[in-house]
Amino acid sequence: MPPTPPARCLSQSALADLADVPATSRWVRSAGTRLHILDYGGPGVPLIVLPGITSPAITMDFVARELTDLVRPLVVDIRGRGLSDDGGSYGLEEYAEDTEAVVTELGLDRPVLFGHSMGARIAAVTAVRGKVALRGTVLGDPPMSGPGRGPYPTTLDAFLGQLAQAVRGTDADEVARAWPRWPRAEQELRARWLASCAQEAVVATHRGFESEDFFDWWPSVPGPTALLYGADSPVVTAEGAAEAAGLHQTAALTEIPDAGHMLFWDNPPAALAALREALRPMLT
Repeated sequence: MPPTPPARCLSQSALADLADVPATSRWVRSAGTRLHILDYGGPGVPLIVLPGITSPAITMDFVARELTDLVRPLVVDIRGRGLSDDGGSYGLEEYAEDTEAVVTELGLDRPVLFGHSMGARIAAVTAVRGKVALRGTVLGDPPMSGPGRGPYPTTLDAFLGQLAQAVRGTDADEVARAWPRWPRAEQELRARWLASCAQEAVVATHRGFESEDFFDWWPSVPGPTALLYGADSPVVTAEGAAEAAGLHQTAALTEIPDAGHMLFWDNPPAALAALREALRPMLT
């Protein structure tokens, strides 16, 4: 028999982090799956933030709170992460259905979608499906691996090793060995929250990075849309960025200097400035 996957867990110290987040917890159902959202409020245009493969919503707090003067950020705990339910299925269509449920259940008027990594793929698919009205999309370093392409540069074993450390109990020093460039506060937050990610969700999503082709969706993403990528990213290489530009000639592409795949963790000022610039024309 295969080994039993480790159970998702959250420590008291992790839950206590929510007291310092200037957002309200909201809940929606997507075909029976309960989803948790951090809503930062305000009168601005809603911005749905869709994080990456092992990034619960709270790990994007340092990005969301820098945008509250411009938009109303709502950061989603993607199914199988954070406080949201396990999903049972973790394909791009299911993730898109969840995003549509957030829009409809919360009554959001033509939000903008912003996704990082896995979240960027989800934003693209949601936009192409066209089941909810959107003002635009911003995609941050979407995985461009897929059938007939190179593998996703971070192996599944690497993700599962980090997840095992978190379930066992980790700290910021151990996180820093994998992510040495991150701000200390973000290393500490990851140490407390990574164990909230379901192994099944990580495995299925990583498999999707290599079985679901981003470029099947990208040329059909309706405008306005923008793609941000790290100058040093192994996920969106120079060749990948050139292919993306050629396949979607109305998209705005911006290279973030001195940043790898983890744009906002590697170079927060430049990544935030680029995101704000991409968002402004979508907020009318």
